[in-house]
Amino acid sequence: MSSTDTPTDAEEKVAADHARNDLVARLTAHLGDGFIDSHLVAGDDLWVRVSRDSWVEAASFAKTSLGFAYFSFLSGIDWMPSPFGRDMDAQVDLQLDGSDEESSGDDDTDSSAIESGVAGGDTRFQVFARLNDVVNGLGITFKVDIPDHDLSVPSWVGVYPGASWHERECWEMYGIDFIDHPGLRHLYLPGEFEGNPLRKDYPLLARRMKPWPGIVDVEQMPDDDTDADDSAGGEA
Repeated sequence: MSSTDTPTDAEEKVAADHARNDLVARLTAHLGDGFIDSHLVAGDDLWVRVSRDSWVEAASFAKTSLGFAYFSFLSGIDWMPSPFGRDMDAQVDLQLDGSDEESSGDDDTDSSAIESGVAGGDTRFQVFARLNDVVNGLGITFKVDIPDHDLSVPSWVGVYPGASWHERECWEMYGIDFIDHPGLRHLYLPGEFEGNPLRKDYPLLARRMKPWPGIVDVEQMPDDDTDADDSAGGEA
């Protein structure tokens, strides 16, 4: 909503976007309790959050019944503070709860001070994926919460084969398992690599080598006078 829009103006814009409102209505009717939340920006875009049990069904219904045949991408996010803290916290990490620099700097930050993305989110990890209806120029971003005690979600490969590499990357970087994926294995990292580099509690070598933000020392380049002296000395 722009600064000049009143709540009534915004509601009228949403009501005027019949195509996206129809998508929300059809997804709600088909998924039932599996449809958790949505966020619609009239004339712009649509986000839908579904339950983990409805994750594959949402993809299948979008493809076969709503016309979203084009799979764009799939990824994950670790958006809440890790219960284990970060490795050598940056000061900004220690102030997510709104405390000042004189605070104790405990690793336990207040997650209530962090706002989730559109359509919400209740868990530290989420998986999200983008689908497009290229005929009508519409897109939907689907989101699903991943429980902290069970970092897994059914694979979309059976619906969109192109999701395979995206799920492998998400598994590799976040440690989220994709059930029934035909071959989860490292995509970028060596096969023996341990850990998941995009998780907030993953130790960063740069922070261990130098205090955060790990500024690199740069040696000054010699100026012209120094170069001339060195040349003269070399000739002598």
